[in-house]
Amino acid sequence: MTKPANELTIVEAARALRAKELTVRELWDACEAVARAKNPELNALLEIFDRDDAAIAAAQARIDTEGEAAPLLCGIPLAIKDNILIQGKTASAASKMLEHYTATYDAFAIAQLKAQNALFIGRANMDEFAMGGSTEHSAYGPSKNPVDPTRVPGGSSGGSAAAVAAHMCIAALGSDTGGSIRQPAAYTGLVGLKPTYGAVSRSGLIAMGSSLDQIGPMTKSVEDARILFDAIRGQDPKDTTTIPAGTYTEYAAPEKLRIGVPRELLAKGVDADVLARFDETLAALTAQGHTVIDVALPTSAYALPVYYIVMPAEVSTNLARLDGVRYGLHKEGDTLLADYLESRAAGFGDETKRRILVGTFVLSSGYIDAYYRKANAARALLRKEYEQAFATCDVVAFPTTPAPAFRFGEKSGDPVAMYLEDIFTVTANLTGMPAISVPMGTVSREGVALPTGIHFTAPLGGETLLFKAATEAVK
Repeated sequence: MTKPANELTIVEAARALRAKELTVRELWDACEAVARAKNPELNALLEIFDRDDAAIAAAQARIDTEGEAAPLLCGIPLAIKDNILIQGKTASAASKMLEHYTATYDAFAIAQLKAQNALFIGRANMDEFAMGGSTEHSAYGPSKNPVDPTRVPGGSSGGSAAAVAAHMCIAALGSDTGGSIRQPAAYTGLVGLKPTYGAVSRSGLIAMGSSLDQIGPMTKSVEDARILFDAIRGQDPKDTTTIPAGTYTEYAAPEKLRIGVPRELLAKGVDADVLARFDETLAALTAQGHTVIDVALPTSAYALPVYYIVMPAEVSTNLARLDGVRYGLHKEGDTLLADYLESRAAGFGDETKRRILVGTFVLSSGYIDAYYRKANAARALLRKEYEQAFATCDVVAFPTTPAPAFRFGEKSGDPVAMYLEDIFTVTANLTGMPAISVPMGTVSREGVALPTGIHFTAPLGGETLLFKAATEAVK
């Protein structure tokens, strides 16, 4: 091996394990040592799990017995976002409300990974209940960006991103409701995939926006993202929104791609040097023989306000179950109503409360027609426009974010400024289409080279197209 074990990709680690250059125990120990050394500063992991000798031995035995036939994820240490259930482990969604909640079952994605003898290094920090773009809304303090610890790692899957970027683990799972995998991937120089809605079960994912949420991989390479996605996808009888076996649309990626760019949406709001990196990446793709064409997506200009109507409405509904009575934090009041009020006031942070209030408002009598139903109509139009665009192109490209990672506190006092960081990512969640962010070079801020990302969206079921575009973009 030419680099430390914890810095390997999934592919590299799997190869080293099979070549007997490395044992599963040595790989785990390398990741755990770095996690324990770096986590006090970065706060990427809310909990580092104790070494599970039985799981490590089982993974090693499988590799020794099956050799090349063993799953690539066998023995690979992964970080898991704190809203994805691992049986017997705390799953707090970085909140005080669920601080002492212990998962009673495995999420479908976790069960899939356990079947391949993957290992779990710890639970990753996040914005509370996945509401935020910086991890500044975690009840346990923010994660820091390993590239520049004075800056955010993004969110809400910021802890997962920081853990992978700091080489505390080989890869990680996050969840993406409006860009929460792809934005932190862009900020930390990683690959982040938001799968097609229904490709990965939401069973065992603490719900934020049920029609928007998807679990997905955060990795050091495009090939690793494909491996992790293939491991966790599949139909789940416990989640009726998963795509039935045999009906998942498969796309054969052409040798040369047609890449659609909605130029009118990039005319303002994108930092000049980020736009320059984007144009350079498109030029490199053109030089490889791919075609860049203009596409029209006029409704995308309204995607962000549509998202911030639909998402809070679903948040309000999903978090209504956390009432301080059935499970979660309980505060004793003088009456049953006081129990509700005091438990929710103490258990939820400011951003969560803000979104619950907005969601309750847009669903209320007299306003549901003016806001929520109009937003759903716009959502349907957005899907139609993308379908029309894909008649002329294979993927649609944006910068992942309009700017690189920002400093702590820079946007926390201005929720709208924070929400604008999602302007290019929310459309994939509203339409259900898959999307990926991959590195596209760096921009300089105060003498620090900060990562940026290019973002590709594909038709429903078009992950193969995304992996092709992403692979070409990072050549």
